[in-house]
Amino acid sequence: MSSHCPHKGAIKDIKGTDIMTQTGKVLYTGKTHTTGGRDGASRSSDGRLDIKLSSPGTSGAGTNPEQLFAAGWSACFEGAIGLAAGKMKVAVPADAAIDAEVDLCLIDGAYFLQARLNVSLPGLERDVAQALVEAAHQTCPYSKATRGNIDVVINVV
Repeated sequence: MSSHCPHKGAIKDIKGTDIMTQTGKVLYTGKTHTTGGRDGASRSSDGRLDIKLSSPGTSGAGTNPEQLFAAGWSACFEGAIGLAAGKMKVAVPADAAIDAEVDLCLIDGAYFLQARLNVSLPGLERDVAQALVEAAHQTCPYSKATRGNIDVVINVV
């Protein structure tokens, strides 16, 4: 069964304005069932993910949404670096790494996120590493989702 991304106008914001404007083929759908909120549990439909959740900064045994988001974004971003490297005919170092930091913030009773990706590409010239990171930030789906929505800093370290 082939599935497609929503067509233009399928999803609207609170004011009724179309917000889904892209169409395309769905490559994968991650499905989870979560109960108990930040101090609950989450399990994927295929059973490969089965985790306990704990609020950030508590002594709970589980992870939290900020850590999960950091892990997902950094993994996806490293994949986007690989795609950019292929186009630029550059080899990604075997010891490439991304340290992602996602902050949960609070100002005047309102929660928000901000993030940093610290990208290590040992052995590459700094300008080449910077070009790969900039290209990856344009193509990574997580970068696209956060662009204009949260403060993001991407450092080549």
